[in-house]
Amino acid sequence: MKIAVISDIHANLEALTTVLSYLQQQHIQRIFCLGDVVGYGPRPNECVEQIRQTCEVCLMGNHDHAVVGLTDITYFNQYAQESVLWTRKQLTKSNFQFLKQLKFYHEENDILFVHSTPLNPEEWDYIFSEREARYHLDRVPHRLVFIGHSHLPMVFSYQDGKRYQDRMVLDLKADRYIVNVGSVGQPRDGDPRACFVLYDLDHQVLEYIRLEYDVQKTYQEIIDRNLPTFLAIRLLSGF
Repeated sequence: MKIAVISDIHANLEALTTVLSYLQQQHIQRIFCLGDVVGYGPRPNECVEQIRQTCEVCLMGNHDHAVVGLTDITYFNQYAQESVLWTRKQLTKSNFQFLKQLKFYHEENDILFVHSTPLNPEEWDYIFSEREARYHLDRVPHRLVFIGHSHLPMVFSYQDGKRYQDRMVLDLKADRYIVNVGSVGQPRDGDPRACFVLYDLDHQVLEYIRLEYDVQKTYQEIIDRNLPTFLAIRLLSGF
């Protein structure tokens, strides 16, 4: 059985619907969302509703946490602060409450799903280096950890101490790993296409999927809603 792991939608409905349509075509029935459903983008309610309808699990991201008033946004940059305050005004009561009750992590057999880091996920730290990945894997029992948060797709291997950023398919049988699944709605690795992973639970094979979507439509929606122009521009280049 294959599962899909998605993260960092950031209220980008065009990207999300493209991904969900693909998953439906591939008959992927189990979808795990690692959080940051909202923030930055122009369609927060629609994205929350899509996630509520389609995802088996949705976790808390730092932007979700901020939008519902549980995080001090002064540590956010100016663009993020503006989008948090705007999003807070847009959300329906039902969608607000849905985000507010999200959990920080989900465990399933030897797999851990979390937005930021396995240890103290509510502190919203990042994992960028092999050293940081090893630090976390040394302190949790899980064989496989799925994360998002940085919007940068990469795989950290425990035994060989390597970081893989350029492989679309990886066999994960032989080691323990931290997998950053990338971002559906705001990629930052220089590729503007929506990014997520499929994981074959039976064969333990990971596959990164990149999908083109109507970036121009999301760009224009950001402009039309008077959100920071930078948030629209960055979608075009994937940075």
